[in-house]
Amino acid sequence: MSNLPDVVLWSIPAFVLLTVVEMVSYRFHPDEEKAGYEAKDAATSLSMGAGSLFFDFLWKIPIVAVYGALYELTPLRVPLEWWSFPLMLLAQDFCYYWSHRGHHVVRILWACHVVHHSSRKFNLTTALRQPWTSVTSWPFYLPMILLGVHPAAVAFCSSINLVYQFWIHTERIDRLPRPVEFLCNTPSHHRVHHASQGGYLDRNFGGILIVWDRMFGSWAGETEKPVFGLTKNIETYHPLRVATHEYAAIARDLRAAAGWRERAGRVFRGPGWQPGRAGTEAAAGPRESGPAAAEPTG
Repeated sequence: MSNLPDVVLWSIPAFVLLTVVEMVSYRFHPDEEKAGYEAKDAATSLSMGAGSLFFDFLWKIPIVAVYGALYELTPLRVPLEWWSFPLMLLAQDFCYYWSHRGHHVVRILWACHVVHHSSRKFNLTTALRQPWTSVTSWPFYLPMILLGVHPAAVAFCSSINLVYQFWIHTERIDRLPRPVEFLCNTPSHHRVHHASQGGYLDRNFGGILIVWDRMFGSWAGETEKPVFGLTKNIETYHPLRVATHEYAAIARDLRAAAGWRERAGRVFRGPGWQPGRAGTEAAAGPRESGPAAAEPTG
């Protein structure tokens, strides 16, 4: 299975071409009601994407070692055949749903994923705004390895999922035919996912399929115009700060925490969690990015 193609690398020319087409469409057919493009924002997204390729390569070394060891320990084997590939892709998409959902509701995981939501624009370069700490995703795919799916097949399916999600980061495509909207993740569904309004927060986690959200109660349809970004936006275009700002916010909260219970909450509860008064605990808005996230950072 080592000869499976690198789908992401092969797709880069298409990414570039489609991004140029979208940019040109905004140039000649501007729309003030859409987020569109902004040069510094797009440059930051491209920088984050380039950095993620480098860091993902580094993270793959220990992950492949763990996956490989567990694969050798399990007696099960799933062959890569015409009939098994769709099943593996379905299983990977199911695992992706729970990984994505987990990265929204556990703050230390959100610290990784918040990078992807940090832009107030929504265009094809936003799809490339990827984290540099994606090592947090690997535990969610362990069930596939333990069921006998080869690590290379898991990586191949993950690449297909990632490539699929590129084209849904756009406002240039309205709703698609109803059967497609019912089954698949579409630009309309993903605009909801990137929006910061209360009714849209933490919805539509699906990768290729949206049916997981319908099954597990996390689906929301696009009604009002989305406002993209975080509930407390960061004011920086510096790639390193974009990549690490929530980790820095967690560190500040841990230093200021009153005890171990609060420290655990700051790390493992939701992104907006605050210790409650009089011994109670309450959760704040889930799309916040740390108490100092709204402060200008350059």
